[in-house]
Amino acid sequence: MRWPRLAALPLLVLALSTPVGAGTADRVGATFGLLIQDVVAAFPPVEGLVVQVDGDRVFLDLTEKNGVLPGQEFSVFRKGEVFRHPINGRPLGRYEDVLGYAQILRLHPQYSEALFVPADGKPPVQPEDGIRITKGRIRVAVAPATDLTKANADLRRVPFMLAHALELTKRFQVADPATVQEHLLSQKTRSEELLVSPGKARTSGKTLEVTGWLVPVLIERRGVTYLDVTWVSAVTGTALFSRRAALSRTEGTAEQRFPWEPLPTD
Repeated sequence: MRWPRLAALPLLVLALSTPVGAGTADRVGATFGLLIQDVVAAFPPVEGLVVQVDGDRVFLDLTEKNGVLPGQEFSVFRKGEVFRHPINGRPLGRYEDVLGYAQILRLHPQYSEALFVPADGKPPVQPEDGIRITKGRIRVAVAPATDLTKANADLRRVPFMLAHALELTKRFQVADPATVQEHLLSQKTRSEELLVSPGKARTSGKTLEVTGWLVPVLIERRGVTYLDVTWVSAVTGTALFSRRAALSRTEGTAEQRFPWEPLPTD
């Protein structure tokens, strides 16, 4: 699947905006700007080894010092035969077989503990198998925002704003939100179902060629509206981590096209 470039998203965002509830969408964008570094920090490009296996638990030689956090998901792989240059025979690398995924449960001073989720038809994990979070861009889809408050705000711009912010970090490759929404509508899948239905998260993730979902939800607690964003693995369907913050005010940013842009100086 080829995704359209997101450089044109600002025009599409403006085209979708309406006066009703527009302030709430801007506040969501500003709040996500405060959370986005936490999202980036959840995906450090790091590689290590499995050191021990106990049933569905694997123990890894990575710790918090390596940027490891509870809720992260590592691919688990086994190195195979060396492949060589066809002319000079020089070794170029080794084949790799992805065995499954390790989801971090707990951190310890010298190691971390993870739940191993095997891939279908692959051999069991063993000590000395490799683990990694890719150095390449993480492929993600932003789901349409779900509003669980009574404000009835117009949030159609929100996935476009969040997608643009993620692209600017250069850590993520984001599926076109219009394509994501069209796909979910065709599957009769609501955004909130991605949080509780692993099968739908996996199936739609495979179709969109992404490895993760970012699901934004507005909730209200004691009169305060919060933005809650949850990262759901499109590989296993598991909700890996969430971040929540009270909606930011947008006073002083009214002339910004996006809340994460620099403030006007004149």
